[in-house]
Amino acid sequence: MAVVLLVVIYVAFVGLGVPDSLFGAAWPAMHVDLGIPVSWGSAVTMVTCCGTIVSSLSSAALISRFGTGRVTAVSTALTAAALVGFAVAPSFPWLCLLAIPLGLGAGAIDTALNNYVALHYRATHMNFLHCAYGVGITVSPFLMSIALTGGTWRDGYLEAAAVQAAIMAATIAILPLWSRVGHESSPGEQDGEPEARAAGPLELVRRRDIRLACLVFMASVAVEGICNTWCASYLVSARGMAAGAAAGMVTVYYVGVTAGRFLSGVLANRLSSKQLVGLGQAVTFVAVLVLLAPLPLAAAPVGLFLVGFGNSPLYPNMLHLTPRLFGRDLSQAVIGVQMAASYVGSLTLPPLFGLMAERVGFWLFPVALLVLSVVVLAAFLGLMALKGWRPRLARR
Repeated sequence: MAVVLLVVIYVAFVGLGVPDSLFGAAWPAMHVDLGIPVSWGSAVTMVTCCGTIVSSLSSAALISRFGTGRVTAVSTALTAAALVGFAVAPSFPWLCLLAIPLGLGAGAIDTALNNYVALHYRATHMNFLHCAYGVGITVSPFLMSIALTGGTWRDGYLEAAAVQAAIMAATIAILPLWSRVGHESSPGEQDGEPEARAAGPLELVRRRDIRLACLVFMASVAVEGICNTWCASYLVSARGMAAGAAAGMVTVYYVGVTAGRFLSGVLANRLSSKQLVGLGQAVTFVAVLVLLAPLPLAAAPVGLFLVGFGNSPLYPNMLHLTPRLFGRDLSQAVIGVQMAASYVGSLTLPPLFGLMAERVGFWLFPVALLVLSVVVLAAFLGLMALKGWRPRLARR
């Protein structure tokens, strides 16, 4: 039964990744079909991000009252319904309206399952969980391209909705398992479901250690958002790559993300989560130097792959560390705040970079990645110092 529960959790995370890259892949066709400016797509993504922030901050109270299983099932139903709505939406205002349940559902699933795996499973499962998300976000544009080849973007959304509906059925079917399955814990940790301690977001962010953790998440996710949104523009405008080839580099980046999380899951049995984060950031610095160096254009895909590969272990491993750094009773509330900080980073920093690059030039792309990587490393080391950790080769 434990294996069945874990498999469904993985599948739910594949489904979580599908909508995240579906809109970007569909938007060039959507805005033409609906007769609206291409720039209006940002409004839809901003509404979605706002929904995820709200659900992340309220997740601790919801899960404490209804349980992880029910919150996951209802949230998956919300995202499935929203995707059906996108498929039949007659106009732009409907897209903005439907982005609300899409964001609310995605944020609740993300926060609930991350905390559950952080509490009850080893670090290797947390890394494989986010590898599953990488599969969803990598495959999604490919599925939409197939739909656009033989039909319309609406067909792509209906296919994604069918996937979410199947996942919803699976989460409903396993509801009895949540209270019956035993879980594995890391050595020295207590098992069982801790009683969540009430703590509001404002109370939590007054703590320096939590602010540092939020800064780590915000800057790391900003690296992802800038790569996702602007790497193609950088390659075309600053490096002279053809537009078609540059578009494919987004996939190269996400292949790096998925590969990095898979390898991190394999290595989690040998290295601690802290060591995996540190090694990943070292790879990220090397990747940024590759992009900054005056190398041939063929080196750019290597740099983008390594940025995704190096940055990807941070998110799952920091989440897995949360109960150990802040206490099992506070983990749900802290994870909610950390994920809200992540969504704030993805909502604000990529558009800010776009405005800067438009005025100064897209040569700023690797410079921005370097600055954010320095922020991530400084905040991470500061947090670890507060918690009394110093880098060492031995396993924790």
